[in-house]
Amino acid sequence: MLPRQCLPRIPAVRGPTSFSSRSRTLNILCSPRAPAHSGQSASRLQTFARHNRPSALSSFSTYPSLAKQQKGKGFFDGTVEPLSEEEVKANLEKAEAEEKDVAETKPPSSNAPAGSGGQGAPESPDSKGSAAGGSSAGSAGDGPGDGGKRGRKPGDRALSKPLVPEIYPQVMAIPIAKRPLFPGFYKAITIKDPNVAAAISEMIKRGQPYVGAFLFKDENADDDVIHSADDVHDVGVFAQITSAFPMNSANGEGTSLTAILYPHRRIRLSELIPPGAAEAAKAPTEGEVAPEPIPKPSEETTQKGDVVASFEESAVAPPKPETAQKQYDPTSFLRKYPVSLVNVENLTEEPYDPKSQVIRAVTNEIVNVFKEVASLNNLFRDQISTFSMSQSTGNVMSEPAKLADFAAAVSAGEPTELQEVLSSLNVEERMHRALLVLKKELANAQLQSKITKDVESKITKRQREYWLMEQMKGIRRELGIESDGKDKLVERFKEKADKLAMPEAVRKVFDEELNKLAHLEPAASEFNVTRNYLDWLTQIPWGLRSAENFGIQNAMKVLDEDHYGLKDVKDRILEFIAVGKLRGTVEGKILCFVGPPGVGKTSIGKSIARALNREYYRFSVGGLTDVAEIKGHRRTYVGALPGRVIQALKKCKTENPLILIDEIDKIGKGYQGDPSSALLELLDPEQNSSFLDHYMDVPVDLSKVLFVCTANMTDTIPRPLLDRMEVIRLSGYVADEKMAIAEKYLAPQAQDLAGLKDADVKLTDEAIEELIKSYCRESGVRNLKKQIEKVYRKSALKIVQDLSDEVLPEPEAVADGAKATSEEVGKDKETSASETATATEDAAKKPTETPRVALKIPDTVHVVIGKENLKDYVGPPIFTSDRLYDITPPGVTMGLAWTQMGGAAMYVESILQSTLRSSSRPSLEITGNLKTVMKESSAIAYSFAKSLMAKEFPQNNFFDKAKIHVHVPEGAVQKDGPSAGVTMATSLLSLALDAPVDPTVAMTGELTLTGKVLRIGGLREKTVAARRAGCKMIIFPEDNISDWLELPENIKQGIEGRPARWYSDVFELIFPKVDWDQANKSKIPDDKEADHDDKSNDSD
Repeated sequence: MLPRQCLPRIPAVRGPTSFSSRSRTLNILCSPRAPAHSGQSASRLQTFARHNRPSALSSFSTYPSLAKQQKGKGFFDGTVEPLSEEEVKANLEKAEAEEKDVAETKPPSSNAPAGSGGQGAPESPDSKGSAAGGSSAGSAGDGPGDGGKRGRKPGDRALSKPLVPEIYPQVMAIPIAKRPLFPGFYKAITIKDPNVAAAISEMIKRGQPYVGAFLFKDENADDDVIHSADDVHDVGVFAQITSAFPMNSANGEGTSLTAILYPHRRIRLSELIPPGAAEAAKAPTEGEVAPEPIPKPSEETTQKGDVVASFEESAVAPPKPETAQKQYDPTSFLRKYPVSLVNVENLTEEPYDPKSQVIRAVTNEIVNVFKEVASLNNLFRDQISTFSMSQSTGNVMSEPAKLADFAAAVSAGEPTELQEVLSSLNVEERMHRALLVLKKELANAQLQSKITKDVESKITKRQREYWLMEQMKGIRRELGIESDGKDKLVERFKEKADKLAMPEAVRKVFDEELNKLAHLEPAASEFNVTRNYLDWLTQIPWGLRSAENFGIQNAMKVLDEDHYGLKDVKDRILEFIAVGKLRGTVEGKILCFVGPPGVGKTSIGKSIARALNREYYRFSVGGLTDVAEIKGHRRTYVGALPGRVIQALKKCKTENPLILIDEIDKIGKGYQGDPSSALLELLDPEQNSSFLDHYMDVPVDLSKVLFVCTANMTDTIPRPLLDRMEVIRLSGYVADEKMAIAEKYLAPQAQDLAGLKDADVKLTDEAIEELIKSYCRESGVRNLKKQIEKVYRKSALKIVQDLSDEVLPEPEAVADGAKATSEEVGKDKETSASETATATEDAAKKPTETPRVALKIPDTVHVVIGKENLKDYVGPPIFTSDRLYDITPPGVTMGLAWTQMGGAAMYVESILQSTLRSSSRPSLEITGNLKTVMKESSAIAYSFAKSLMAKEFPQNNFFDKAKIHVHVPEGAVQKDGPSAGVTMATSLLSLALDAPVDPTVAMTGELTLTGKVLRIGGLREKTVAARRAGCKMIIFPEDNISDWLELPENIKQGIEGRPARWYSDVFELIFPKVDWDQANKSKIPDDKEADHDDKSNDSD
């Protein structure tokens, strides 16, 4: 606001004057002053003031004259500042021009006499023109700006601060969100509603920039119009719009504005006039005549409409109170806008005692809290300084209410708490509420200060450490103790590279990367990437090899120490070593061991590495789906690493290790690529001499690496990959091989693991044989190892339970600690038994550096595990008999099958479902969870059996009327394979001829429709299974005679192998004593005999 100024009037000037445009823009009203000798004007002013004090006009006057009279002061008490001659001349010329304009634009009026009812300004009796002050003249008329051009004399150049109306019963209401406004403190708001913005603009033009501001009850509400009185709090503030700035909306139109509000006092909302009601009330007011701010001094003249009183009160006749109150409406122009108008009443503070001890104490506490917050928050300090400067004329302690408002205005409290402060009319209660809000602000400032100090201390500590480290580096560099870290790193890489025989292409890449590293800053992200790459590049053993041992005798010794049997496998490995001895290297070979689990595939690969004196590295590819595990990641990825092969070279530190790739038959395939295809380059002797890893991006020679792969079966290995490997099959172990393995390897290892190495605990041969026969019939020895370990663990438990603690004492450290704890706990008589046990247990759990010592078992302990007491250690037998059938009935035949676990005996059962009758119809039902191949084999066997019976036994019409059911036991196991044709045909013929098959005979082979026996696979495993089942004869295809001859003698011992080319050979071996005449008889009784038998049965 500008300070109040008063300029003298020039008596000689007549006619109306107007304010300049600047005065209307700034919303500043002038208070002219008349000379001292104008007594007549002064008397008229007093008369006007007396008559108009109760009127609505004086209540809404924004000028200081009436307010001063109401306060008992003179109107002409202001200081006078004379004008210069140039200013007086300019004012005269401007006044004459404006008077002419007003005369031309004055509208005719039929209801008022000439000179009083129009917009013009009448002359006073003393020939002085009346003045209408401010820009608010004619506010109720159609021309909002007319009043600013009349009612002021040329000498009225003074500016004056307008006074706020003390009574303003109806205002436009503006809702406020988030926090309320407090009297005496500015607030900027944004008006988005174009109607509200237009109304505010017109209010400013009319000189009535007053609104009521009320807080929304809903914090998330956002509107510029109050639709219901329940949406806002009823206590708000009467505020003045000091300035407004237009804003561009989202669509580029300037329909919104930012207004600066200055609240003056508290008000209460008594009635809401919503936008619809305002429009309805607008109709009867449109026909009213525009009020004249300056009527003639006639008593009949009625003053209408202007809220701003004339400075020349002597020229204004006192209006009739009833008529003025009836027609006067200061907010009528707002009804054409859809805005919210409210009727309000002023709120005054309750009387209080300034000398009250409570108020003084609370005031002092608020001031102290202000000081504490100001010391923590700089923004708060600036606000307090501004407030103190504004209160420099008075003492803050003498205005506790204003201090409470200031405390709430600057605090970031909850909206409800701030509204409670605003609504409190009791000064003491208001100060208490403001103190509570201010205390929360203090707690928030203290927490913020603590967080800031913690962060600054951490940053300061790091900066100090960094500064000290840099100083230390500089000192060391000056003394020559240590060079720069980057330079030292480059020198270290050069030293490592000089010790390696890098190929020329690799050395070139190394030099380029090293040069890049030397020019990079250590803080750069590329620095660590280049450093890691050079680290890997120098850790690959370029040109470093381990001294190989090609001694045949040494290899045989190592293989025999680690494995029993496997003669063919050992012979193949010895051949491999012999070729390497002659050539000087064993490169160019990839071996693949295929066999059931537990036969020693992985361990034999480790034995080969030990025999050749090579480093050993194993990794499994079972379930692997990411090509990057084989080929590595690109260096551009975060956390990139080379593939497993490069990692193996780094770990082994030689160019010629033995790398075992386990479970190659279970390799996966996913969206990240096909690892089996990536292995094609790795396992190809013609390509792996220049293997390219994605991370290394330089060719690496893997031709000197000996690759050994393991698999349980070859069916799932891709054909191109299988073609690159030399397959060596490992069949299962027979009983005598398992016995030797258990005695030589498994039992000593299990005894040592159980802590019975020096104890007299013996597992007899009969017990091992019983374990093999009744508990562990699988091809491998893994389950046998578990059972033997279980036997020795049970023996250890029995020994510890039988012997007392005196014979097997605990270590002294644990015993002493537990004893001391027990004594301490025993001193407290109230200690419970559970607490004592807990304390003793805690003492036993105390960490100690002294390792436990193995206890020595007394020589008096003797344990023998034999066949009789074996079930006490491993439970009852799993397999109670060697064969499913000791005596096979007709239709039951033993076949042989190959599985991933090795070989297994597989029975085929056939039965006749119903009695043979002439009316019967033949059928075949097959069960046993058979897959497609075995279903076709059963159909072929059925057709061939019918063909054989029709050819050899034409009178036997069994298959013409028989309903047959064929079943393969263990239906939960899926079965498939092309080697069950002979077994199924034999089962069907045995049922048709009613001739049982020898239970000690097993057979295998695929059958054609003409009776040809085809070649099968897995003869070794099937022979082992036949021996486990106690068979004495095996019938196999003649094409497999070479496989039979290659079998070790210990496997064929006790078994007679009979090859067969055609099924006739099988028929002669299975049914040597068949009665051909009896077999050629019809199996269906004669119909007449059947009828006679039925009649005889009926008569009986």
